[in-house]
Amino acid sequence: MRKMLAAKTRFIMATSLLFSGPAWALDVTDNGAIEALINDTIAPLMDEHRIPGMAVALSINGQQHYFNYGLANQEAEIPVTDETLFELGSVSKIFTAALAGYAQASGGLALSDPASQHLAALEGSAFDEISLLELGTYTAGELPLQFPESVQSEETMIDYYRQWQPESAPGSHRLYSNPSLGLFGYLAAQSLGQPFEMAMEETLFAPLGLEHSYFQVPEAQQAHYAYGYSKEDEPIRVNPGMLDAQAYGLKSTAADVLTLVEANMSGAELNEPLSQALAATRTGYFEIGNMTQGLGWESYAYPVALDQLLAGNSLEMILQPNPANRLTPPLAPRQEALYNKTGATNGFGGYVAFVPSEQIGIVLLANRNYPNQARIEAAHHILSALSEAP
Repeated sequence: MRKMLAAKTRFIMATSLLFSGPAWALDVTDNGAIEALINDTIAPLMDEHRIPGMAVALSINGQQHYFNYGLANQEAEIPVTDETLFELGSVSKIFTAALAGYAQASGGLALSDPASQHLAALEGSAFDEISLLELGTYTAGELPLQFPESVQSEETMIDYYRQWQPESAPGSHRLYSNPSLGLFGYLAAQSLGQPFEMAMEETLFAPLGLEHSYFQVPEAQQAHYAYGYSKEDEPIRVNPGMLDAQAYGLKSTAADVLTLVEANMSGAELNEPLSQALAATRTGYFEIGNMTQGLGWESYAYPVALDQLLAGNSLEMILQPNPANRLTPPLAPRQEALYNKTGATNGFGGYVAFVPSEQIGIVLLANRNYPNQARIEAAHHILSALSEAP
């Protein structure tokens, strides 16, 4: 039987509808009932998908609530705690996008700039006609999901981009792509005159107080770094790759991720460049079906039906090019919207969602890569129950 840890919760306040179709009413003044809701949702999820460990974080009207389950390391029987570091996978992209927003707010770049303007080596390539915005929204002309295996160095990466030709007109189709968002983050750091990881630390991590977020986990934190688990239950961690830090390489705690969520929901105490940066990530630039593509974040008009969330996070949306409708002017950040992002590495799976108008957000981090549908349905169940509280 899986070792289950007692969930930990803090003061919780009433909220209203997050998803359409609430599941059941809950007394949010009863911390035991909150704990029971989370336990009753997470335990069967972990059983069904054989997830060794999970961390769940909630923010409701500025109050944080943390729940830890299972094991971060099965072999050593190390439990998940508030300090456990999970691989965020593509949830990293919302952090990378904030750096690009910061570069724009501080005058380092404009999203309308040609990508080649910020890297001389790309001059004379297809990136003379591809904007930074198109890189940041996966609409550059169908850059692939991953780099070819032959791209193993910065030199071969630049050569790959120089030779690459779009499959469709830039801005016409969205195809989810690590090389697209990765180059976006790389060029944002170039515009600030700093290495990417240093720029992230100085412009985002330090101002927000993210003290447990790393691209390279330091020796002093290795004991907190969870192992992911493969389908065969082998312990694994993410392999290095080109632009991995920018696209999928961040390791963090549920609390640090929740801090970024809360900064997006309120941001009252943020300095002006950072506040503008986060607003840029929540701005809508393209519509793809019912989903609006921002920088990192993807959003839906609120309230949103579960089937729309599932469609927007489906394999078809990830693996296939989809026609994109450019929003002119862009859609300003919305209060009445649900923002979300999924992320995974071979051994980890995460989901983050929030609704500004309700001041409610959720972070789910697990050390197994399990289906997006299951993550979204679990969040739906939890937040729908909370929404109907008297």
